[in-house]
Amino acid sequence: MTDARVLGVLGGMGPLAGATFMQRMTLLTPADRDQDHIPSILWSDPRVPDRTAARLSGGEDPLPCLLRGIRGLEAAGCGAIAIPCNTAHGWFEAMQEATRLPILHIVHAAGDELLRHRVPAGPVGLMATTGTLAMRLYQDRLAARGYDCLTPTDAEMARIVMPAIDLVKANRVTESYAPLAETARRLIERGARAVVLGCTEIPLGIGAGPALPFPVADTIDALARAAIAWAKPAA
Repeated sequence: MTDARVLGVLGGMGPLAGATFMQRMTLLTPADRDQDHIPSILWSDPRVPDRTAARLSGGEDPLPCLLRGIRGLEAAGCGAIAIPCNTAHGWFEAMQEATRLPILHIVHAAGDELLRHRVPAGPVGLMATTGTLAMRLYQDRLAARGYDCLTPTDAEMARIVMPAIDLVKANRVTESYAPLAETARRLIERGARAVVLGCTEIPLGIGAGPALPFPVADTIDALARAAIAWAKPAA
């Protein structure tokens, strides 16, 4: 029987991002004892085909693997699903149509995070995978909330951002900090009022060094807060 308080986490994309989401959700949850935390089940499947390759270069479709994970979380009795992978949200509509469970949308959560930081409407930086940018997962949704997205140049994406994301996936997290931080600074110099870390590997890299001196919307934390709000509406 479905328990409305059990959160299903469709992870593994990448594995460190899913594990960090679980940690951050735990740390952000108002709790005095074990029983105050959110019952949750992590389905971590790193076999899901690369989402960017699927969208941009005819790679293997990840949807069957994503749906397998959703079915597993349904069978485990979950009441909602969080997916700590931004690019996977390119298949959001197909996933939502395939399940009766609500799926928390990471881009909506990121927009709420900008509001939490009191970032006014206007330009914001967006760092993400090339797949996420090409699918306009953020640009159109944030525009509806008054934010215009400034993105890295094609050269910066190819030479800096995507290689830095790959470093995190290869467990070379500290090496990713400098290129990611420099790219974020360049977006601020171009007029961004904050930077959205729109790939769940990017907050891991940014977190490996000194805090940036401007607002960032960490999409791992944003999704964790959305999950807490779902599980504990009065919290």
